Amino acid sequence: MSAQPRGYSELVLPALGAPTPVSPPRLTDRADGSFTSVSPALSRFPVMRRRSSPTAEKDSDTELKQRPAAGCQQGPVEGSMKPFRRLGVMGRMKRIMMVLLLVYISIPFIIKLFPSIQAKLVFLNFVRRPYFIDLKRPLDQGLNHTHNFYMEPVMGQKIGVWHTVPAHMWRDSQGKDGDWFKSMFSSTHPVILYLHGNSGTRGGDHRVQLYKVLSSLGYHVVAFDYRGWGDSDGYPSEGAMTDDALFIYDWLKQQMGKSLPLYIWGHSLGTGVGTNLVKRLCDRGSPPDALVLESPFTNIREEAKSHPFSMVYRFLPGFDWFFLDSISANNICFTSDENVNHISCPVLILHAEDDPVVPFHLGKKVQVFGVEYVKTCQSVLNVISQLPPLFVCWETWTMSQLKHLWFAWF
Repeated sequence: MSAQPRGYSELVLPALGAPTPVSPPRLTDRADGSFTSVSPALSRFPVMRRRSSPTAEKDSDTELKQRPAAGCQQGPVEGSMKPFRRLGVMGRMKRIMMVLLLVYISIPFIIKLFPSIQAKLVFLNFVRRPYFIDLKRPLDQGLNHTHNFYMEPVMGQKIGVWHTVPAHMWRDSQGKDGDWFKSMFSSTHPVILYLHGNSGTRGGDHRVQLYKVLSSLGYHVVAFDYRGWGDSDGYPSEGAMTDDALFIYDWLKQQMGKSLPLYIWGHSLGTGVGTNLVKRLCDRGSPPDALVLESPFTNIREEAKSHPFSMVYRFLPGFDWFFLDSISANNICFTSDENVNHISCPVLILHAEDDPVVPFHLGKKVQVFGVEYVKTCQSVLNVISQLPPLFVCWETWTMSQLKHLWFAWF
């Protein structure tokens, strides 16, 4: 007889006569430790029975079976996880600090290896505010007396232009085409060519507000987007920006009467474009009637060093080599401090003392360079300090007061 499994008794089945097909039995466990079949033919016969032993009793002890589960809930595992969690948080903080330090150190090297990145940071022409604006519809910006058109300073590259007529002409301008707007340049109203700064478009909110102010004072305002800005084609560069401004200026002089004044207004980075433009005009003997510099700076190197974005690297050894030389590598200079020495037309400087982007002391230095040049030319320089904000004047002052102040500047 073969050896029986240990712990089990011999299986004995009575004679069942002729075999009858039965379904294979499925064994289930009873509470007393025996196994029974679920088949109807065999359900009355005990199949197997465990031997009663201390080990089996311990195995069937429900309290013992529950003990490991209780240990998983109340054992030392939960308590031992707390210090690991604290260490995990500290580890993550250290990892974040290491990543930030790595980024801080790598940025100067990346800019030095790829100087074109610095050019994009100077122009910021990819930043468009407001984002959802159709520049073909200046009416959406509240300019109901403005005409949008396009010009080609270079063959195959167009730039977008806005022409805003004086505010009192708004009724006459309704439904008029480009020829009517062009004919208005020959009227008796002076023209301002506006050169905007970096980022945004000619439809920026603060720029539109300025158009309204100047239009209410009786000026034609012509604003355009340089190559690479707004809906204009091409790519930005200092030379291209100056060429675009010169192209628009010459076109305006052809449309205007010879006796009508034409002023150039530059803001922020546009002041660098403005001084470049006026220097060219003065060198060829045809200066504009006046130049307005709003928030000017001496040159792009000093402005970049004073910009809030450079604050975290300003005292880093090699700052000039990493950042400023990368700007010069892109032929970006905007040397207004040198250009003012070649400008012979009247210049008006407007600068806020709390300007967060272009510090006031840079505009003051431009004025100082202008004073030195004026001394050599034996000209007269008037300095107006503590001037109220232009928008405040427009909202609170009467039209006669505004015109008196404005024409006093020139």
